[in-house]
Amino acid sequence: MAKVELKQPVVQEISEYIKDAQSVVLVDYRGLTVDEDTQMRKQLREAGIVYKVYKNTLMNFAFKGTDCEDMCSLLEGPNAIAVSKDDATAPARILAKFSKTAPALELKAGIVEGTFYDADGIKVIASIPSREELLSKFLGSIQSPITNFARVLNQIAEQGGEPAVAEEAAPAAESN
Repeated sequence: MAKVELKQPVVQEISEYIKDAQSVVLVDYRGLTVDEDTQMRKQLREAGIVYKVYKNTLMNFAFKGTDCEDMCSLLEGPNAIAVSKDDATAPARILAKFSKTAPALELKAGIVEGTFYDADGIKVIASIPSREELLSKFLGSIQSPITNFARVLNQIAEQGGEPAVAEEAAPAAESN
């Protein structure tokens, strides 16, 4: 069997991972200890992110003709990709957070929802909260005024349905 035929399934596997991905982040993992790598992989796996190390030539073949083609020029040295199909910011967020404790991990670039970002852009993407976090903040901001309004209505109902100002004004008017 020819070498090309042996490599084709790996290129196909990479292509399948990146095809419908929300985000793909390219990292240089050179210098990570085994323990650091294990911890990082565990965090990524718990978030539903696929983290794989492939040969640069195979990633180059898989990236051609896709949104990831802009990353081909960065495929030098040991590289790995983190791919998320669900949360667009999760790989960048987890890898950036992990790189603070393991400075050997270098974020090189990424594709988030079809847009290429360099290392600095990926760090900015990493600062964006997850979709669920943003939704909960949004719902909290909507719910707060409604809750305050409900409290005011409840206080009025507890006072017999009349505003407190009217009760104070009524006795003063009778004494005259």
